[in-house]
This record gives sequence, structure tokens and C-alpha cells, in this order.
Amino acid sequence: MANEKDVIEFDASIADEEPVEANRRLFDGASLRLVAGLAMVYALFHMAALNGVSISNLTGGAVVVPFLPSFPMETWNFRIVHVAGALALGFILFAGAGFAEGRGQRTPLLGRLSMALMVPAAFSLAVAVWFAIQISNGLMWNGIDAAIRFNETWLFGAPLLAATVGGVVLSWFHREERGGFAAPDLLLTLCAATVAVYLITIFGTLMRNSTGTPFAPIGISLAALAGTLLIMELTRRVAGLALVIISAVFLVYVFVGHLLPGFLTSPRIAWERFFSQVYTDVGILGPTTAVSSTYIILFIIFAAFLQASKVGEYFVNFAFALAGKARGGPAKVAIFASGLMGMINGTSAGNVVATGSLTIPLMKQIGYRKQTAAAIEAAASTGGQIMPPIMGAGAFIMAEITGIPYTDIAIAALIPAALYFASVYFMVDFEARKLGMRGMRDDELPKLKEMMKRVFLFIPIVILIVALFLGYSVIRAGTLATVAAAVVSWLTPHRMGLRSTMKAFELAGVMSIQIIAVCACAGVIVGVISLTGVGARFSNLLLGLAESSQLLALFFAMCIAILLGMGMPTTAAYAVAASVVAPGLIDLGIPTLTAHFFVFYYAVISAITPPVALAAYAGAAIAGSEPMRTSVESFRVGLSAFIVPFMFFSAPGLLMEGAWHVIALNCVTAMLGVYMLSGAATGWFFGALALPIRAALLVAALLMISGGLVTDLGGLALGVAVWAYQTRLASRTV
Repeated sequence: MANEKDVIEFDASIADEEPVEANRRLFDGASLRLVAGLAMVYALFHMAALNGVSISNLTGGAVVVPFLPSFPMETWNFRIVHVAGALALGFILFAGAGFAEGRGQRTPLLGRLSMALMVPAAFSLAVAVWFAIQISNGLMWNGIDAAIRFNETWLFGAPLLAATVGGVVLSWFHREERGGFAAPDLLLTLCAATVAVYLITIFGTLMRNSTGTPFAPIGISLAALAGTLLIMELTRRVAGLALVIISAVFLVYVFVGHLLPGFLTSPRIAWERFFSQVYTDVGILGPTTAVSSTYIILFIIFAAFLQASKVGEYFVNFAFALAGKARGGPAKVAIFASGLMGMINGTSAGNVVATGSLTIPLMKQIGYRKQTAAAIEAAASTGGQIMPPIMGAGAFIMAEITGIPYTDIAIAALIPAALYFASVYFMVDFEARKLGMRGMRDDELPKLKEMMKRVFLFIPIVILIVALFLGYSVIRAGTLATVAAAVVSWLTPHRMGLRSTMKAFELAGVMSIQIIAVCACAGVIVGVISLTGVGARFSNLLLGLAESSQLLALFFAMCIAILLGMGMPTTAAYAVAASVVAPGLIDLGIPTLTAHFFVFYYAVISAITPPVALAAYAGAAIAGSEPMRTSVESFRVGLSAFIVPFMFFSAPGLLMEGAWHVIALNCVTAMLGVYMLSGAATGWFFGALALPIRAALLVAALLMISGGLVTDLGGLALGVAVWAYQTRLASRTV
């Protein structure tokens, strides 16, 4: 326990610092300026494309720059460039292996081999350009003509695949100093550009209608195979092996599914047919990339502007001023601050690194165990993905997949988000009471009066919410909020000028790489599901389980959603789970919105579910705690949240469906249930709980959560009895 006289110091500017990954290169000098410029241009390209701005637009057509895109771009071309740009930046910035700590550890031979493979890669790119010239001159292109097929296979595809596979393998063993460019990664960047040039050329003709048929050029399949390998390799570098392994399992399933028994059986699919379709809008260029190329990158740019204008620092200071005095103050601050930041940045683990660098040491200082401090931050950061209006971009993916208006989704998320954060808050409060913790003193905290003087820094968030609910498009609302973040900075010492604006776009370009890679990789899985029909067969399995017990079917769906989400950022986790699990729930007669919220909720909290709990692992690294223990503790802290989705079915009012008095009643009973469940989980409810009383409180909580009138009354009566015992009878025995 920290001494009462100890003064707790903190620096909220940590929240606006950019975390640096272990395998990220750190350039300087001309190299830094080049890479920073590329990242800035990449983010600017998206902002311009999404808002239909180009040089010719700005000059009224007086200035025409050859080879620059004309906006708005054709959808598939835009998504291809979006993925290719992330691949290029990602390979340059993130190493495929460790760094050399001196000239003696460098691997020049592998570098020379990589440079040799540049020749076939460059040859493939030249051939792709040659194809484009032929097509523009009127040559009819199809997948049946023998000469075209030969050229695409041996002049384009074979060299490209040789360079891609060689570059990937060499990058696993190549060592270069942290501040230098690596030859295998420059090779992979060239391969990514070649894939993009070819696909834009071919899909720019009628060939996009031939995918999956014998008329599809073999080059599409070969380019898609190379592109898939590149996406999986970058995903390994920026997000670890979990999603790559899952993607590999699904890819293997495509070609062995016809050999499997039962509901796993799928039709035999030729590799050419599969890969000619997987790099289209049924797979990699489908819903996941559609969202990452529009809403996600837009809000990453918004988050970067908030960071550059020091609004993130203000959010943390405001949360400390508001909640720092409460018992276990830093833990409750983590709930508020991480919820605000996590709502915007879209990754639970990333948010843990940003805000946890401040809150976790403070929680340890006032007496929380290392793993508990990390677990609280992980649970709070994960909850940000459920908080409207942005929901870590999850709301926009749900709108894209379901066709339900975004505003309906944001409104429906209000009570589930409140229940999640209330459950974490109750757990933290009970734990603080149990350990006899104090809050922080006035001299340790920012002054609330001073914070209120800068409340205008919330203006960008307010503008975003108001614009969305006034019916503005998400892109227009996000752009207005981004501009507002720059404007309000002029009312602070951190004014955003040209340099800081360019820095914000550079930061956004770097921040976007991970989420774009995992969304593209998730697109591979979505493509497998749609092309093999395994999703429909999984739906039939859930229907069969529901015949014996709907609760069993829901429990099975929960397990699959959590399993699919392990090791993935929220957006990718939800996209995959929505493709597999949600259709089965809808077939059970569950409303579309309810089914998708069920899946989304569990995809989100997979980040704090052992054994692969990314948010908990990120917190453990900061706290210095054992990762597996931390993941178990984060599961305990978020335990009440695991019950919430089951409430949706018995109490649809929790998703704002029904009369207002029904919604209010459902909300109150669910909140009481979560409160009692938190007490049962911590073993503290107006005093320490004896085991039989703890069991009684657990039963009361589950009765309140079930959603029926009789069960609510029973749970309330039992809960009041426990309260009476704890506050009266137990106190007399002390």
C-alpha cells in the first residue's frame, strides 16, 4: 500500500506520445524525410479521395498533373491503391526479423540475393505496363486465348511469384541496422506495386465480370496469390501470428474441404477460380477493406489531429480532475480516459499502450497489484470499442454489413456501452473498498476549474456527434471534426501550423498500417467463407443446436465469436465473426441488429479473454506482470460484461427497442444485476462476503439479468436480503 504522504506525480502528455513497436525501423536524416513524406502523402491521398478533391478540382481544371488520380476514384481502384500503399509503407517501416546491432550482424549475402530478385519483380512490373498499353490499344483480353495465357503465366505471374516468395522468405532471416532500408523489404514493396498495377489494368476492363469463370485471365489468380502472400506477411509483422494462422487454416480449407465430413464439407474449388475471386469485392476488396479505406482511415486521421493538438492529453487530465479523488482514483480515471481514447483509435491494445503508460504505474503506486492494474486498463481500453458514436469504427463496419443506418446502431449501443463500463467501474470500486484504498489528493491532481476553462477542446467530438445525427455523411462529419481539431488548437499553446498538420498526416499514415493490413487479411477469411458456403452450413449447425436448446446455441456462438476474435483487432475480429456466426443467429429468428451486436460484443471482449488476450498482454508489458495471469485477471475484471449480450435476447429494450418505459425498466434491472454480479465476482458487497452469501448474491444477479418480471422480482428480493444481511447482521459480528 502506498504511504499516505507519498505524492503521486503524473504526466498526461504520455497519452499523446506515439508508441514505437519493437520491429519498427527508426530512420533519420534524408531517409526519415523520405519515409515521413510517403506516409503523409498516403494519408493525404485518402483525405483528398474521400472528399473528392484533386489538383484539377482546386484549380478549376487549369492545372493537370499526369498520372495523378482524378477524384472520386473508381471504387475497386481506390481499394487496390489503399491496400498497396499500406503494404509498401508497412514493408519499409516494419522489419520482418530482428535488427543488426552492428556491421558484424548484418547479412549482406541475403541482401544481394534480394537485389537479384529485383530483376524478375521489375520485369513483371514492366510486363504489367505492357499489358496496359496493349489493352488501351484495343487488344481483346480473355483467359482462353493461349498466347495471352502463356504471357500472363510465364512473363508476368511466374517472375512475380518467384520474387514475392523469395522476398518473404529472405526477410525472415535478413538483418539490417534499425535505421537502414532492408533489401528484401524494398523487393516486397516493388511486388506490391506490381500487383496493384496489374489488377487496376485488368479490372479496368470488362475482366472484373469474368472472375471465377474460365474467361478470367490466369494473371488475376497469380497476382491475387502474390497479393495474399504479401498481406499475410505484413499482418504477421504488425499484428502477430494469430490472424495469419487463422487465415492459413481457412485457405487450406478451400482445397481440402471436399475431403472433410459433415457440415465442413465444401465443393471442390480449383485454385485459379478461387484466387481470381478472392481479390475482389467478395474477399480482400470487400466489406473489411471498404471500411478501412473510408471510415477507419478517416478516423485515424482524426485521432492523429487530436494527438497533434494535444487533445488526448486534455482528455486524460480532465478524467483525472473528474475522478481522481474517488477510491482507487487512477483506476477510475483509466475507465473514463481509456473509454474516450479507445472509442476513437480502434485498437484495444494500442489504447492500452497510449493511456496505460500513465494509468498503470499510478494504479500500482496506490496499492493495486501489477496484474490487476494492467487488467483494469485492458478492460477499460477494450470497452472503448463499444462506446458510441465511433465504437472504434465498429459501428461503420456493422452498418456496411447489415445495411442498418449508422445512427440506429449508435443509439442501440448506448445502453450496452453503459453496462460494460458500469460493470468495470463496479469491479474497480469494490476492489478499492476491499483493499482500503484512498483517492488522490487535490495537490496531486489537475484542477477541475482549470480543466473546465478548456472544455472547448471537446468541440471536435461534439461536432462529430452533431453532424452525424443531423444526417451528414460519415465522411463529411469526420472531415469537419478533423478540421475542428486543428481550429481549436489555435486557442491553446499547441497551435497547429503547416508543420504540425503535415506531422499529423504522417502520423496517421503510420498508424493506419496495422488496421489496414488486418482488415485486408480478414478479407481473405471473408472471401473463403463466401466462396465455400461454410457460413451457411454453420448456420444450419446452430439451427440444429437450437432445437435442443437456444441457450446452448447462443453459448456455442459466443465461444466461436471469441475464438475467431482472439489475436485480432476489433474491426477484423468482428468482420470475421459476423461472416460466420451472425447469419446462424439470424436464422434462429433473432433480429439482425441483435445478432450482430451479440457477435460484435464478444469479438471486442476477446481482447481480454485468455489465452490470447492482446489488450491484457499489452498491459502486462507496461506493468511488468506475467502475461497469462494478467489475462486471467482481465477476464475477471470484465466478467460482468460477458453476461451482457445474453440480456439482448430476453430484454430487447437494452438495444433501445420497444416503449420507453420497457427500455427504462430493462436498463435499471440490468444495471442492478451487473452491480450484484460485480459484488459476487470481487467477494465484496457492503463488506466481505462469506461463501454462501456470495453464492446467493450471484444467483440474485443472474435472476436480475435474465430479463423476466418474475425473475427480476425474485432477484431483487434476494439482493435486498443479501444487502440487509451485509449491512446489519454482518456488522454486529465485527
